[in-house]
Amino acid sequence: MTIENPLPAAFIASQVKLSLLEDIGQEDLTANLIPADAVASATLITREDATLCGMQWFNSVFEQLDASISVNWKAQDGDRVKANSILCELHGPARSLLTGERTAMNFLQTLSATATLSSVYADAVSGLPVKILDTRKTIPGWRVAQKYAVKCGGCFNHRVGLYDGILIKENHIMAAGSIERAVHQAKALSANVPIEVEVESLAELKQALVAGADIILLDNFTIDDLKQAVTLNKGQSELEASGGITLGNIRSIAETGVDRISVGALTKDIKAVDLSMRFS
Repeated sequence: MTIENPLPAAFIASQVKLSLLEDIGQEDLTANLIPADAVASATLITREDATLCGMQWFNSVFEQLDASISVNWKAQDGDRVKANSILCELHGPARSLLTGERTAMNFLQTLSATATLSSVYADAVSGLPVKILDTRKTIPGWRVAQKYAVKCGGCFNHRVGLYDGILIKENHIMAAGSIERAVHQAKALSANVPIEVEVESLAELKQALVAGADIILLDNFTIDDLKQAVTLNKGQSELEASGGITLGNIRSIAETGVDRISVGALTKDIKAVDLSMRFS
């Protein structure tokens, strides 16, 4: 599978540079035990089934340490890989391979974790016309990387940050005075971004529809209320279910007819994929 990564190479390189500095500091004391001219080969495998993500970060680690290192990938971002399968083979100066091993695998295991969990959620609603979205509940400094991983897993991105979408929540409504006033003020900004309103009841849903919200987030609605919301909406706005979403209930929620379901767990409740690098 080929998943287009919209992130500039320079951005990825900057993330990797900071991570290498964090790990190496002034020098890798242990790697200095290895002869400077020693050359080694290594094989990276996954110990568990996973959806791969993070190749460019992994590559960048070794590019920055020693451009002579070769990385030959056997899988691509977005591929579903089986336990004990080979992900890539590496060859080059032993010191640099050892120095970069941990940082490279940290990127790959974490981004693959996000992609893997996203693929599980995507599978849970297979065949239904609904989009599973991530949220802003991301690892600090890793947001755009994790959102790329979400797409590798077959899900979709919500707004990236506070700058590319308007989401009017309870406190915004309280400050503005009403849902209608909040939406009116949002439209007056002429920001050319979607205007989304969070509602907590069917009565608030009706107000958001009258106000002309582009997207309405149904916060912690029951299944019955979600069905009623879809009926009341009549296709006017996009409806997004959120709050209390689990793998156990996501398909039932999707079957109500909502357009979107946002799941914070995609980027927040992840478990690193178990990887192993074997040297020879």
